Amino acid sequence: IFAHGRGEVLVQTVDFFTPIVDDPYDYGQIAAANALSDVWAMGGQPLTALALLCAPDTGLAPEVIPAILQGGLDKVHEAGASVVGGHSIRDPELKFGYAVTGIAKRRRLLLNSGARRGDRLYLTKALGTGVLTTALKQGRLEAPLLRKVTKQMATLNRAAAETAVAFGSRA
Repeated sequence: IFAHGRGEVLVQTVDFFTPIVDDPYDYGQIAAANALSDVWAMGGQPLTALALLCAPDTGLAPEVIPAILQGGLDKVHEAGASVVGGHSIRDPELKFGYAVTGIAKRRRLLLNSGARRGDRLYLTKALGTGVLTTALKQGRLEAPLLRKVTKQMATLNRAAAETAVAFGSRA
């Protein structure tokens, strides 16, 4: 967190991970939504993103990396932010995500240390995506449920964060 003036602070985060679904475009969208969510979780608005890609030299079809990048780009644009660059490296295991910079009002900054006994917890997405993606990797997830969980993981958390800030969730 970096003080910016006018009562605002810059918030920065980085998040990337291995494929959680098989479709490369969906994977890119999920990775972007996940990284963007870290800024919203602090009560901020994402401004810019730097793509982070680790990919093996061999073994990927030529259309995989462009599809991952396009999925991520589309999701970042949906969030109202811009991809301003990135970095790629060779790595035996595919990984993708973003470093995201955003801005937040200092007085409305949300921290993960603010919860107190007796606070209400509002879930804005269903629990259990980890269980379902594990079932996917084991070939035990049916197509309709895969579409549902993929859509859920790629849904931006902007509205939930804006609601938390508007209703005075405390830092």
